Amino acid sequence: MPEFDTPHIDPRLRPDPKAFAYDLGEALNSVVSLHAKVPDNAFTAGTLGTERAGHGVVIGDGGLILTIGYLVVEAEAIWLVDHTGAAFPGHVTGYDHETGFGLVQALGKTTAPAIELGAAADTKPGDTVVLAGHGGRVGAITAEIEEKLEFAGYWEYLLEEAIFTTPAHPFWGGAALIGPTGRLAGIGSLFVQQNPEEGSTYDGNMVVPIDLLTPILGDLCRFGRPQRPARPWIGALTAEADGRVVVVGLWNNGPAEDAGLQPGDIVIGVAGRHVTTLPELFRAMWGLGQAGVAVPLDVMRTGRLTEVIIESGDRADFYVSPQMH
Repeated sequence: MPEFDTPHIDPRLRPDPKAFAYDLGEALNSVVSLHAKVPDNAFTAGTLGTERAGHGVVIGDGGLILTIGYLVVEAEAIWLVDHTGAAFPGHVTGYDHETGFGLVQALGKTTAPAIELGAAADTKPGDTVVLAGHGGRVGAITAEIEEKLEFAGYWEYLLEEAIFTTPAHPFWGGAALIGPTGRLAGIGSLFVQQNPEEGSTYDGNMVVPIDLLTPILGDLCRFGRPQRPARPWIGALTAEADGRVVVVGLWNNGPAEDAGLQPGDIVIGVAGRHVTTLPELFRAMWGLGQAGVAVPLDVMRTGRLTEVIIESGDRADFYVSPQMH
């Protein structure tokens, strides 16, 4: 199993068991360490790397583990370490591109308890929560829900209401957001720097709400992916700048690159619908139909308006299938 260094957490941020009305130790014991090895030829190898480390949370008595999907997508080998220090392999059970959740099945016996699923909808800004990585109190911090807002990711990702917590956990990927009642409220996804208002900035974590898992959990366990039509995916990396949507990168051999979209292009419309933000761009593309539909983009390139028609795809078709053991 590969070795990874775990960032140090300030002892002052560690949660105090006496401050919570639930069994904090039991909840923290549900979090496992996760190490994934991805093949060199994987579609995501160049952007996410071939060795990935983070956390997962046991949500089923049979060793079913929930994590953030970018840790395990295209993984050929997964190793897990529970609260006792026992190490065992796992395999990817399911992955959902829309929510970003990944499921892993432990292939060895673990005594890590399964945490009960809660509801992020029951939490609110100002609530005291715990963002927990593997390692018990040493790997956890006491945090506060700062905001619940829409979040758009440059990789064609959109959450209607993400959870933002402070202070920032330094090793956030797959960490458990434990709500005020001791139930799982979300899974850590990103480090963020937010500017909620002029002159106010904070460092924190973006957490995917657990509520998004409930409708798809059965499909992920049975089929490996939700049984809903895939959204059209073009393989472009985009950002907002000065009220415009700018192409900042392209997935190699993805639909956008094949169609001739270029970094630096300014996207001003989708099929004639004007867009100025990432959410507007994504919703306009997804509103055209299912994966495979043509996505006409109106772009400004070197001062000239041009149209780039992209034959969208299903993102999953470009990925190496998870290895089963």
